[in-house]
Parts: sequence; structure tokens; C-alpha cells
Amino acid sequence: MLRLLKYLKPFTAMIIAVLAFVFLQTLSDLYLPTLMGDIINKGVMQGDTGKIMQIGGLMLWVAGGGVVCAIIASYLSSKIAVGLGTILRNRVFSRVESYSLHEIDKFGTATLITRTTNDITQVQMVLIMIMRMMISAPMMAIGGIIMALRQDRQLTWVLAIAIPVLAGVIALIASRMIPLFRKIQGKIDRINLVLREKLVGIRVIRAFNMVAHEAKRFEDANVDLTDNYIKVNKIMAFMMPSIMLVMNFTSLAVLWFGGIFISKGNMDLGALSAFTQYAMQIMFSMLMLSLMFIMVPRAQAAAVRINEVLETNPGITDKEKVEGSFTQKGFVEFKNVTFTYHGAEQPAIRDITFSAKPGEVTAIIGSTGAGKSTLINLIPRFYDVDSGSILIDGVDVREMSQETLRAKIGFIPQQAVLFSGTISENIRFGNQQASEAEVRHAADIAQATEFIETIDGGFEHEIAQGGTNISGGQKQRLSIARALVRKPEVYVFDDSFSALDFKTDARLRAALKPETAEATVIIVAQRVGTVRDADRIIVLNEGQLAGIGTHKELLDSSQVYREIVSSQLSEEEIA
Repeated sequence: MLRLLKYLKPFTAMIIAVLAFVFLQTLSDLYLPTLMGDIINKGVMQGDTGKIMQIGGLMLWVAGGGVVCAIIASYLSSKIAVGLGTILRNRVFSRVESYSLHEIDKFGTATLITRTTNDITQVQMVLIMIMRMMISAPMMAIGGIIMALRQDRQLTWVLAIAIPVLAGVIALIASRMIPLFRKIQGKIDRINLVLREKLVGIRVIRAFNMVAHEAKRFEDANVDLTDNYIKVNKIMAFMMPSIMLVMNFTSLAVLWFGGIFISKGNMDLGALSAFTQYAMQIMFSMLMLSLMFIMVPRAQAAAVRINEVLETNPGITDKEKVEGSFTQKGFVEFKNVTFTYHGAEQPAIRDITFSAKPGEVTAIIGSTGAGKSTLINLIPRFYDVDSGSILIDGVDVREMSQETLRAKIGFIPQQAVLFSGTISENIRFGNQQASEAEVRHAADIAQATEFIETIDGGFEHEIAQGGTNISGGQKQRLSIARALVRKPEVYVFDDSFSALDFKTDARLRAALKPETAEATVIIVAQRVGTVRDADRIIVLNEGQLAGIGTHKELLDSSQVYREIVSSQLSEEEIA
């Protein structure tokens, strides 16, 4: 957790102010018992009402000042903690955004959400307590011991016995609770994972009548978390009576021995009253510290998880000196590219070499798992190649900045992803400066205007989160429009026509031709009908090239391609 405190530098002046107000509040709290003893000794015992009023008035001023200091300190400490939470959330979000897909896969979506929300909240809450309790409690305890010694040195031996006993009880309880708090954060991750899968996959769950099964999964995760919380609360339930028992025995011992000292004339009543209050202040300071020892371990576990995110460097970064000048436009070239997913035994693709030029359509086809999507995910540098190189406009993608590289590419993923907002906003996601005419033109080319104009609001129709209120084909067409409005040098279609009927598919590809005449088009598809008119077809089989050529050339030269064609077309259609 100490490593996270480096982000408190912007609040240095505010922290100093909190320390000052806490110090003033502590002084007022320590001074009040002495004033109370003075009232008893100088006023009540002598029957001096004026003295009582004088010292009582001073007590009111001191108490009022302590209240004002406490309020200001609480406000400033809350502001510091909330500020740190804001900084941490921004830092974690920015760091996750910079991750490659490998780092995101390694952590997992559920735990990244938990670390950005729940874990930071835990640190934020404990920081408020640290600024108030962990600073004031030691000051109160030390000051109380000093003031108690001033009142009576002999009675202080009661505290010398009580404080170690209380510290031992706190240490025993904390040692039992720390491992449980570390487990709890992992259990919260598990609940988030199950809940997220349930919400995202609700259609599949209902379609297969697995509602009861998923409810059982969530119940198991929930009960597991609950059991851990119950264990923690059982220990906490034991803590408070134990601490109160020690405090009550301490108070009883102080009064017992104090009464003996008074009867012998070695102590007056005012000193005993002040000493009793100092003893309780010391005990309550220990109680506050015990609460900190309970809360800090959980925040420490959360801080470790936050640090893991902040200290994990992205696997894909820009070089210090990047290439910014290009002699070509829209040229894509693979040179002996091999790539292996982390933890995999075999490369997903190996020794791939081909080129794609502006004004041409390059299609990639192959069986499921052949490496088609893997191949095109390397173009925008979602992953880095193991060996070989990928060149865009004659420059290795690793030599240019990621922003420059991705500005050249219009990427339409296999799974169409839309964001909450209007249809117009989703299309403009590809180009924030696009005019209304450009948005409509992109929708026309993508064959999306026909359904947009039939729904309420047209281009201002609200898309639900994940695009759940429109069909799969409509989502694909909006994704294509989003790429078209960008007007990139390279279009990458990752099986982006799979949800379209043959008629819409044909119309869309016909409309795309003049629109992408000067750009490089790379299409991944399962349908032979989608790729047969391409200028170049790349056939993949088990991650390797199984042929490159036109449709007619591959029918004669590639057995793999002929098998794919035969599985989709009749002999008459092939001929």
C-alpha cells in the first residue's frame, strides 16, 4: 500500500493541514481531563462556583475548538482519499488501455473490473481512516501516557500491564483475519466472473435451459464469499468483547488502587478523575489502532492487486524513435511471419508470405482454426509476430507508432461490437469529424440506411449496450459503415459478411468496389461466394499457406481450396 501513497504528492499541502488539525484536536482532547480535574479540586471541593464557571467556560472553548478541528480534518482527509481514488482509477484505466490482448487475456476481464472499482474503493476507505485514526491514535496514546504519568506515577503501572495485554489480543485477532481478507478479494473476482458470464450469455443460458445450473454456479460463488465474511465477522465478534473486557478491568483497577491512594492521602479526587479519563483515552486509542489493523490488511491485499496492474508493462509499445515518413500508400506485406499464442505448443500461423496492394481485393479462406483471424489481428498489431515482419507502406509495423498504424486501417471485427449511444454516434466512432452527409453516405454503402429509416428516430435511434436491440446483420452493417466513414488506406473485413443474406451480401460488395477502389481490401470469409471474385485468394490450412491465386487458379492447384469449394458449391456451379 505504501507504493500507492506516491500518488498523494498533489495533496501535500492538504496532508500537512490534516496533520495540523489532528494535532490540535488531540491537544484539546488531552487537555480536557486536566481541566475536569481542576474543576473537581479547585471548584467542587472548595465550593467555589466562580472557579467552576471559569474553568468550565475554558473547557467549552477547548471542546469547541477540538470539534472544529475534527470537522476540518475529516473533510480534508476525505477529499485526499477521494482524490487518490480518482487518480488510481484513471491510472489503472489508462494502463489497461495500453495493454496488448495478451496482458488482458492474462488478467481476465472480471478481475480488471474488480481491481478498478472494489479494490480502489477499499484503499480509499482505509486512507480516510489512516488520515484520521492512525495519526491521532498514537498521538493520543503517547500524550495520554505522558499526562497520566504527570497525574500519578504509581497508577501508571496498571497501564503498563493493561497495554501489552490489549496489544496481544489485537495481534492474535489480526493474525487470524489477514489471510481471510486476502481470500475475500479473490472471491469477489469469482462472483464478478460468474455474474458477467451470466449476463453476457443470457440468451445461450435460456436457450439450453441452463438457468438453474447458472443459478447454482452463482450460489456456490456467493456462499463461498459469504462463508469467508462469516469467518471474519466471528473473529470480529470476539474482538470487541475481549477489548472491552480488558478496558473495563483496567478502569476497575485504576479506581480500586486510586481509591486506596486517596484514602492514604497520596492522591486527590481530581487527579483520579483525570487519570481515569487518560486511561480510557489510551485504551480507546488502542481500540482505534486495532480497527486499523483489521482494515489495513484488506486494503493491503487490494493495493497489491492494483500494483500488479500498474506495474505490468504492456507487451506492445512504441519505440522511442518511430518512423513517420512513407513512400507508399496502402501496401501490406507479410514476410515469413510466424506467430504463437502465449502458452500454446504449436504456432498458430507459420512462415506466411504474401502482399496486398491498393485497388486489389485479397481474400483469406480456410477451415475453422486455420489461423485466418490470427493473421489479420497481426496487421493492426494487436499481437507482435514471433519471427518475420509485417510491412505497411514499406515500413515494419513495429517501427511506426500504434496510433499512426491504426489510423491507416479500417478494421471490421468478426464479432460486431457497438456501443451505447445513437446510430450516428456509433458510425462516427470511426471518424469523430465526419459530417452528417458522410455518415449517411457510409450507411448507404453498408446497406444500413434501409433499416435505419424504418426504426424510430432514424440515425438518432438509441443503441442498447452491446447492440442487443438490433439484429446480428444490422450490427455488421453498422460496423462496416463505421470503418467506411474513416476512409482508411487498408480495409480489413474479418468474416464481416457472415450474418448477411446472399442478396444483401452481393449488393454490399458491389457498392464497396467503387468506394474502396484506391484502398487495399483484405477479406476473411467462410463463403466461397464472398471470395471467388477477389484478385487474390490466400488459402490457409493448419496455420500454413496451402495456396495463393485466383479462384480458377486455385481450383487447379490447391486440393484444400477445391475441397472447400466442393463442400459449398455443386459441380455445375464449380464448372
